[in-house]
Amino acid sequence: MRGVTTAPGADDDLPLLDDLMPWSVAPLRFGRSWIVAPDVRTLRARWDRLTAAEGAEREALFRPSRARTPSSAVAALPGQRTGTARFARESGPFPEPVRVAQGPFDEQWLLPDHRLIDTARPELWRVVGEPQIFAVEQGYVPGAAGQGSAGHGPTGHGSAGHGAPGLGSAGPALLVTAALPEGRSPAGRPGRIRPLFRRPGGREPNLAPGLLPFLTRRYGHEVDAREWLAWTVAAALPSPAGCRVPLPGDPEVWAAGVALGRELADVQLRGALSGSKPRLPGGRRPYVRAAVPARPEAVTYDAGDEVLCLGEGRISPVPPEAWEFRVGGVRVLEQWFAHRTAPAEPGSLEAMGPAGWPQEWTSELLDLVTVLALLGAREPERAAFTESGTATREELRAAGVLPVPDRARRPASVLDHQEEGPEGQFALL
Repeated sequence: MRGVTTAPGADDDLPLLDDLMPWSVAPLRFGRSWIVAPDVRTLRARWDRLTAAEGAEREALFRPSRARTPSSAVAALPGQRTGTARFARESGPFPEPVRVAQGPFDEQWLLPDHRLIDTARPELWRVVGEPQIFAVEQGYVPGAAGQGSAGHGPTGHGSAGHGAPGLGSAGPALLVTAALPEGRSPAGRPGRIRPLFRRPGGREPNLAPGLLPFLTRRYGHEVDAREWLAWTVAAALPSPAGCRVPLPGDPEVWAAGVALGRELADVQLRGALSGSKPRLPGGRRPYVRAAVPARPEAVTYDAGDEVLCLGEGRISPVPPEAWEFRVGGVRVLEQWFAHRTAPAEPGSLEAMGPAGWPQEWTSELLDLVTVLALLGAREPERAAFTESGTATREELRAAGVLPVPDRARRPASVLDHQEEGPEGQFALL
């Protein structure tokens, strides 16, 4: 059995996601970490502190980069009502934060001010919103295949013998989110962001021309963009060349993969597709057994008792599949914790945060444990579909699906309204 991760050179004739979902965008680059936070109160406090400062103090707090300084003149982000005057003169109201996927399964809040973001990818902002879904490729991790779930993370204990099969590998090749994704791999390797639709309102699927008719003929029923995405969530696998998507010849295999992919996507989207919040089977639910302290210093895991420990805090039951779930080779729970507890330079905006551990963080953690446990338990099923490909790139070329025309790799023109340029001028469309 090939497994979820392939060795370099394997499956070279399986079609690449880059050909089948041709419009992709590189990850965002925020440039300064203080513009993102797990809670809105922290962002408001940082904004107030910055706009109250003047001159050299404001510039130091801002953290200038080559792309952005307090004197940069830039246009507003599409759909956002933020100032476009140079930030050195900014004294205006706190901008309404937006939800972003800062990392896998970690939705946080962002100040959507183009003057603060080094590389914001405006083309993504033009298509965000219902019913858009973003497929986020995870960077290929060499040597991840065959790793077991035993071992020790940077702050957690290993759980040899208790993890589900495959959980010690790099993790899923593709994740989906409705929030605007930052798009960076936890392992630091580049991935790509692929919107499901090229235009707002779910118009014009971001698929190779001819792909849906090809799949419709192949499987004997009309295949739409959402069905395609469900299959891809279930079957995509990483390779050094990028994410590959096997296409089976058997319609029953396709149908089974689509059914699994819909369930996996719904869990990743926190029940947005089904309208029902994800829950563990058998009535199990993670609970807080001992309150999380104000400043937990480490997260560890007791596999025998299925307890997640945050300092003196205790959460259980936490299935081993949740603790061992990785993306880009990195444990998701450890990274989620680190994003909320990493030390920052005293006096910086990054150092401004809650005085204690907020209750909403605990609630988000309980939901995250459920999501990861559900996904981890299905990894062996998902692995089977990564081995089901029979359609080759040559077959897709013969069917006229490949090569993809250059226009399909560029964003669609969706500029049907004026966008504000630097210093309050309207951008030329």
